[in-house]
Amino acid sequence: QHKDAYQAILDGVKGGAKEKRLAAQFIPKFFKHFPELADSAINAQLDLCEDEDVSIRRQAIKELPQFATGDNLPRVADILTQLLQSDDSAEFNLVNNALLSIFKMDAKGTLGGLFSQILQGEDIVRERAIKFLSTKLKTLPEEVMTKEVEEFILTESKKVLEDVTGEEFVLFMKILSGLKSLQTVSGRQQLVELVAEQADLEQTFNPSDPDCVDRLLQCTRQAVPLFSKNVHSTKFVTYFCEHVLPNLSSLTTPVEGLDIQLEVLKLLAEMSSFCGDMEKLESNLKKLFDKLLEYMPLPPEEAENGENAGNEEPKLQFSYVECLLYSFHQLGRKLPDFLTAKLNAEKLKDFKIRLQYFARGLQVYIRQLRLALQGKTGEALKTEENKIKVVALKITNNINVLIKDLFHIPPSYKSTVTLSWKPVQKADASQKRASEDTTSGSPPKKASAGPKRDARQIYNPPSGKYSSNLGSFSYEQRGGFRGGRGRGWGGRGNRSGGRIY
Repeated sequence: QHKDAYQAILDGVKGGAKEKRLAAQFIPKFFKHFPELADSAINAQLDLCEDEDVSIRRQAIKELPQFATGDNLPRVADILTQLLQSDDSAEFNLVNNALLSIFKMDAKGTLGGLFSQILQGEDIVRERAIKFLSTKLKTLPEEVMTKEVEEFILTESKKVLEDVTGEEFVLFMKILSGLKSLQTVSGRQQLVELVAEQADLEQTFNPSDPDCVDRLLQCTRQAVPLFSKNVHSTKFVTYFCEHVLPNLSSLTTPVEGLDIQLEVLKLLAEMSSFCGDMEKLESNLKKLFDKLLEYMPLPPEEAENGENAGNEEPKLQFSYVECLLYSFHQLGRKLPDFLTAKLNAEKLKDFKIRLQYFARGLQVYIRQLRLALQGKTGEALKTEENKIKVVALKITNNINVLIKDLFHIPPSYKSTVTLSWKPVQKADASQKRASEDTTSGSPPKKASAGPKRDARQIYNPPSGKYSSNLGSFSYEQRGGFRGGRGRGWGGRGNRSGGRIY
């Protein structure tokens, strides 16, 4: 009976500022009484959401959740998602709050609106909708985030993941790994499979294509935190051994200043602890062994051509050797007779000479580092130079422990070490722990006598071998995938994740 009066309120959106303000309040207030005018009412409110007057827009947006009843809810969610493109911060916050309030009414309906815009909307709307999901989902209570809702998120996310940029992929992994239903072993396994699909481990690896390399690294970074003794890294470790290691020296990266070879070796080392049964274990162990030999020089007097027999000592690349030795030690456990039964006696003898030479250099360097760090605590250890020395001491101690294991007859694979870049709570704690870990046989205080051979250049902290960001490796690195590369990584026309490093 008051239909005409309500229609007059709807027509108010065409009036002046006062009429519009009244309409913004009264259209939602009486909306439920006039279902036959629902479409006109939502359209009228939408006009107000796009008004030139910011105060009218804000009022209209604030009231939008009142229209989210029954079949109208997905449409309201869709409208609110589009409004995320607002550059006015107060308006943007209102949109976020409105979305969260309808989430609590009907999570699946709201997600339907968000995902329809992610799949079909403008770039800016897609980007902000993904960010909304990645930041707000974790704040919602369990009664909203039911198992059914989480399954819906996974199903819809899989559709989006068919065509994403690198940055979007990282955000979706953040969203999915935060879901309660995916915290289980089978859930983690599902996520690893999703990452493996994105990494496209079936494809031929092209080391000279920076995007191909970057994509593999981005995906592997997302997979590493998911691996455990029950969720195996075998597929990734196999791919790294068969395709990446043989091409290590020719890898290219779009990221300026990144030591791409060290990055790859670090990822391999982290994954090697969780490798399951590998089909071609012996051949992959051989590839790993061959790569390790490249970084384990013979003593100068042992060099065949005699070129190094002068004063020049080979450079010892401790960071690389820590990663390779650790990976070899982890995979070697699965084939403990590799060094004794699978290598000929000559090869084994050559390896032992290299190990011995490296160990000798280690002892000198460990003593130097301890001497430099002796008596330093608290603030003194926080200087950039000392942070690097603390990490260097951890690296050299780790290598020392692993070399001692391989010197056993037969070689042993029992020792456990914590990789040097794994986070520790305090710098001084790490230094103390590193000092205690060493098995060099000489207590730190005796080091002050000073080794006779410490004048040799190679035992000084080798420039570039310990980069200052050694201890700050982060899985949150983003982006870096160019658009237009077909399935999976930025093939959506001109969409690009941008290089945000």
